[in-house]
Amino acid sequence: MGSTDMMGTAEDFADQFLRVTKQYLPHVARLCLISTFLEDGIRMWFQWSEQRDYIEATWSCGYFLAALFVLINLLGQLGCCILVLSRNFVQYACFGLFGIIAMQTIGYSILWDLKFLMRNLALGGGVLLLLAESRSEGKSMFAGVPTMGESSPKQYMQLGGRVLLVLMFMTLLHFDASFFSILQNFVGTALIILVAIGFKTKLAALTLVVWLFAMNVYFNAFWTIPAYKPMHDFLKYDFFQTMSVIGGLLLVVALGPGGVSMDEKKKEW
Repeated sequence: MGSTDMMGTAEDFADQFLRVTKQYLPHVARLCLISTFLEDGIRMWFQWSEQRDYIEATWSCGYFLAALFVLINLLGQLGCCILVLSRNFVQYACFGLFGIIAMQTIGYSILWDLKFLMRNLALGGGVLLLLAESRSEGKSMFAGVPTMGESSPKQYMQLGGRVLLVLMFMTLLHFDASFFSILQNFVGTALIILVAIGFKTKLAALTLVVWLFAMNVYFNAFWTIPAYKPMHDFLKYDFFQTMSVIGGLLLVVALGPGGVSMDEKKKEW
């Protein structure tokens, strides 16, 4: 069985999977994508005083402003998540989430921490894909009718979203010399490049979803660590951030790569 046959079989499997899960996939994708915002909003509620004290100590901004920062984070994240899941005012919710990401990047001094900055940009990429999806829904009255060139902002949003997801993946690479790590980095990097350039996108994204989910459950098993240990919170944060990227990749699987991709260009050749 040649490698082309194997690719063909794998692509058939991916198509079959998509046909079966077509109705549920976008919902699952959206839930995964916003899971990190949902978790963070709930964390703001349960760790209200710690978060407020942290912001007050870091920025010396006084009790009121620190409390306001945490309140905006809490209501903004939970409110936007509810809108996204209920499919109401999704575009406004996406802009709200962009605002929250920007606010947290500055508020928690993430700008100076490359790993967290890349993750926040990747989260932004996921939200961009959500925005692109909500734009396509508005135009889906004539589903299946070929249009003269798709709306270009949406195509570029999908491209931007895919490329930003790559940043998140780069933060998950483990740089040590063990065979398993090298293999993991190699396979993962190859797949994420395919997703970024939009070549065999659905298959690459689907494979990456399975891969990332397995890694996530294995490396970030926060439920195995007692809640009072700091490691519990770190792993929980990592877990939900990875889930969000999985959500972004599932959206790529559900929607396809968009117009600016090798898959689309291949159709023209």
